[in-house]
Parts: sequence; structure tokens; C-alpha cells
Amino acid sequence: MTNSISQDLLEFIQRSPTPFHATENLLVMFKEDGFEHLQEGDDWNCQANSKYVVTRNGSSIIAWTTGENLTEGLRMIGAHTDSPCLRIKPNPEIQKNGYLQLGVEVYGGALLHPWLDRDLSIAGRVSGVKKDGTLFHQLVNIEKAIAVIPNLAIHLDRKANDNKSINAQNHLPIIIGQNNDKSFKEILLDYCIEDAESILDYELSCYDTQTPSFLGIEDEFICAARLDNLLSSYIGARALIKANSKNASLFVATDHEEVGSASMCGAQGPFLKSVLQRLTSSPSEFTQLINRSTLISCDNAHGIHPNYADKHDKNHGPILNQGPVIKINNNQRYATNSVTSAMFQQICAKAKVPAQTFVTRSDMGCGSTIGPITATELGIETIDIGVPQWAMHSIRETAGSKDCEHLYKVLVEFSNH
Repeated sequence: MTNSISQDLLEFIQRSPTPFHATENLLVMFKEDGFEHLQEGDDWNCQANSKYVVTRNGSSIIAWTTGENLTEGLRMIGAHTDSPCLRIKPNPEIQKNGYLQLGVEVYGGALLHPWLDRDLSIAGRVSGVKKDGTLFHQLVNIEKAIAVIPNLAIHLDRKANDNKSINAQNHLPIIIGQNNDKSFKEILLDYCIEDAESILDYELSCYDTQTPSFLGIEDEFICAARLDNLLSSYIGARALIKANSKNASLFVATDHEEVGSASMCGAQGPFLKSVLQRLTSSPSEFTQLINRSTLISCDNAHGIHPNYADKHDKNHGPILNQGPVIKINNNQRYATNSVTSAMFQQICAKAKVPAQTFVTRSDMGCGSTIGPITATELGIETIDIGVPQWAMHSIRETAGSKDCEHLYKVLVEFSNH
């Protein structure tokens, strides 16, 4: 049977095809719950027992409750809003053999094969000039399927099932129609505000229009695009809203994790640090706040795939629906240590939620998260965790529906701890 947090998550993902849309939808959630929307360029006067939210670049967000005494430390939950995808190039038009195509750039470590033969649409942020000469910046979501990247028929590539490589430059331009005299920017105008005169630039992504869904005999699984890491972003935000507001807690979801987090709105940028500095009155108080705070870096983990079980260390193969995963790497690709791991295990026990561990095979490389980056930038005590999933970085990923509830319970317990 489905559970409400999983259903709500899938609906959120459907409304959030890009980091801009995800951030906007998270902002609406917080504002509806009474969080005051602050602007970075304004003076702040944060009060005790109050709730606030701020965004940067329209793609990163921080929300927090001040509690009765902020200086006692913050319970922090971190995630990221971006996912690997295909981004439209600035001058994308390709007219070839009677078809109109758009050139794309691969964003992040995308698994490319699943992008073929999908009903694709386009969404993101558009900037342009209104008819009165002023600039506008607008979120756009075309919604309907307008593009496809067709596979080459097996008859024309008999070895496709043996070894098929994809060249991002040659094989990924999307087909959006047949020869057309309009430029892509002119086509985009139909989806912009009514008084738009022209488009100057954009940040647009392709996405799969297939609706997120449950699957399995008893709806054990959820399938959707961007589970990495909208799952953690949504559930982390919901946990902060649900948590006891007497405690000082914070939720942060930043952009650009999939490309290293080094940006003005990424985890390696100054966004989180600048917010925390504004909540304290001196360098000493800031250092004390960091020392008394703990961050759960929440990003999905690799669940063991029954068809490829040898890709895991046999003692560390997380199973879907058996609880969140503590991610450990002694080369500091994850920020977990024995102290934070013990803390998290205790919280899981209090929440009556099972916990698992993941360590990558000793002969394989290990990915990373915002955890080590934030720990390095702030010096904050950190643990890396996440629910297990299959097909990470594919156009469509799979996770356990029960794990959504598991993660939610643990994060609420952490915020109330």
C-alpha cells in the first residue's frame, strides 16, 4: 500500500523538473507553514521562537527555526536540488536532413543510454526584455513532450547490444520537429509572459515527461526522475516543518552538487556560512554555534542490485525498504565518523527505524556529497546518510516507498532530539 509521504514526494517531483522549480516549490511549502521570507539584501532582525526562509539564485534554499535559544546549536539537514540532465546550449539550432534539432550539454555524471527514446520536455529559467524595455526573469515549463533522442535501429547497428557508446556531441542532439524558420528563442516566446518582446538568455534542461509512480506487487517501490536528490530535499523540508519549533533547526538544499558544488549557490560557496554569521553577533559566537551544531548530509545511497551484486562489498549492500544508510569512506569522500554514526544509530533506534551501512568496494572509486564540503567549509560535525536506490543518475530512478517514511521519521526525531 502507498503511504502519504511517498505520494506527496512523487507529486512534488512532478512539479519540480529543474532546481529552480524545486526551490520555488520548497519556498511555497515553507511560506504556507508561516516561515517569513527574508531577502539577502535586507537587514534581518531574527527573533526567538520564529521561522525564516531565504533563497539564492532561485535554485538554493535555507530555512530555519530559531527555537528558544539559538546559541545551544542547530540541528541541520542538508541536501541538493540539482540532478544530472541534458542542458540546452546557447545557440542550439541544428537543421539536418529536414529535421530541427537542439544541441545539448551533459550536466553532471548522467547515465546517458536511458535518455534515448523518451518523451522529453524542456523547463528552466528564461531572461529577456519586455515590450516596455525592462528585463524579465521567468520560470518556464513547456510540460508537453516536444522532443526525442531516437535510438538507432538494431538493423543498422548489429553490435548495439554488445557495446554501445554514446558520443555526447554527435548522438544527443534532441529532435523537436522538422525544418522550422523560427529560432529556438522565438519558439520559447510562446511560453513566456504575455508582454515579452525577446529572449536574451536561458538556463533550460530537458526532462522526462513520464509521471512518477509506485510499482511492485504491494507498491514497495517508487520510480521517478530526480530521486537523487529531490527525495532528500522534499523529506528534509517536510521534517523541518513537522519538527518541534522550540528547537533551533535548519534545512539547506543547494544547487550544483552534481558538478562539484563550487558556485555562489553551491555547498562550497558562501551561502550557508553567510546566513549563519548573520544569526550570531560575533566571530566567537559563530564558532560556538558551529561547535554545538550537527549536520545530517542527506543524499541517496547505492542499493544493492540483485543482477549486479558483485558491485558491492558483500557486508555493505543496502537493501531497499530496510532503512536509511550510513555512508562511510575512510578517504573522506563521506564525512561520517564513529561519533556521528553512533549518534545517528541512536536516533534511528528512538524513531524505531532500521539503519544500514554502505562502504564501497575497496577496488572501486567512491562518489561524494555535500557532507565533506560543508564540514570542510564550516568545521561542523557531520554525518552522510541517505535512502538506498537503484539506477542512480539515470533518467528514471527507483527507491523504496517505505524508506521515505523511515527517513521522514528519523529526520523529525533528529530535529526534536
